[in-house]
Amino acid sequence: MTPEQVARRRAVEALRSGVPSVDAVAALGSGQGEIEDAFGALLDRGSGGQLVGGGFGTGKSHLLTHLAALARTRGFVVSTVVISKETPLHDPGKVYRSAVEAMVGPSRLPGVLAEAAAALDPDSKAYSELVRWLATDPVSDRFAASLRVHEKLLTSDAPDAAETIDALVRFWAGDPLRTPDLKRAVKSVGEAGVFTLAAVPLRELARQRWAFTSRLLRAAGHTGWVLLLDEVELIGRYSLAQRAKSYAEIARWLGADSGPQVATVLAMTDDFEAAVLVDKGDRVSVPGKLHDKQSEEWDEIAALAEGGMKAISTQLLLLTPPDSAELDQAYATLKTLHAAAYDWSPPDVTGIERLGATRMRQYVRAWINEWDLVRLDPAYTPSTQTVEVLSSYEQNEDLEQG
Repeated sequence: MTPEQVARRRAVEALRSGVPSVDAVAALGSGQGEIEDAFGALLDRGSGGQLVGGGFGTGKSHLLTHLAALARTRGFVVSTVVISKETPLHDPGKVYRSAVEAMVGPSRLPGVLAEAAAALDPDSKAYSELVRWLATDPVSDRFAASLRVHEKLLTSDAPDAAETIDALVRFWAGDPLRTPDLKRAVKSVGEAGVFTLAAVPLRELARQRWAFTSRLLRAAGHTGWVLLLDEVELIGRYSLAQRAKSYAEIARWLGADSGPQVATVLAMTDDFEAAVLVDKGDRVSVPGKLHDKQSEEWDEIAALAEGGMKAISTQLLLLTPPDSAELDQAYATLKTLHAAAYDWSPPDVTGIERLGATRMRQYVRAWINEWDLVRLDPAYTPSTQTVEVLSSYEQNEDLEQG
């Protein structure tokens, strides 16, 4: 097979399994004009967020892959993070580490943060703006200190310069950096006594990393940072306290908290409001139980959580179901793709009945599976049936271990 044919078969297999690949998404596009327009405005601002919603199999992950490609063409670094047990939305530190690991720049090469750090130019205007922000914004001076050491060591021939630079970049990426080690590095570049390096709570340090890294990427020449959060509906299965913290994080990402300069899209199921905010009673019970704790910290979380829940109710942009013209175009595109992938002339297939409630993934899988069956047995007449898969929002105690 030629490389082109291999790529087309990969695209077909990705579409069959419902796992969006760059090739598959490029072949089909998104068909979500309203959401794309809102995303374009979000990129223009460079920070804040938007919520998108749809049922299982309606193409949320496909849409996020498409939005990621759009952002990269405009020079953004993009991180796609799937909310899971290992990456719970209520833990900004774990989400941050996952986002750094998932970074993809316009060149699509790995090691984006390390590459950006190496590209910093201390004589540039963008770098001066980063230094000025560090001097005026109330973030830990650990970031200013580590940046100063990094700047000094970039042109140093000291034997441990490369090792120290690597430790600094790993600190920016979310790894710990012991205070004595940072003080020793600061002293080695002649800056002893300039920075206090006071201790910072881990959750606060994580939030500050978002703010610092987004600006570092800009200083390195990128347009900005885009964060795409998928399967956010998983928070409906957390404990009440974790759900509350997750709602607060949603409010922060949507701009209620003016910290990180990150453009964020959060994708979730469209029945979340009815199933969790209403049926579980979160809209009422979450603020009440948090205020009952009678602490300033929980009162702040309660206020943010209310904002996050309100946003889910009022700001969720729903994916529109495909119309007849979009289905015809998708069918023709997939037929051409399948023909090129397997070097044959696929006949027309019936697929499944076109109904308003039928999801694009169901149409796509039906067409591909029927073409595969006919290719293997030209005399066979395939018939496809669908089975509804319902979302579950029952509390899962295993998620509390994340």
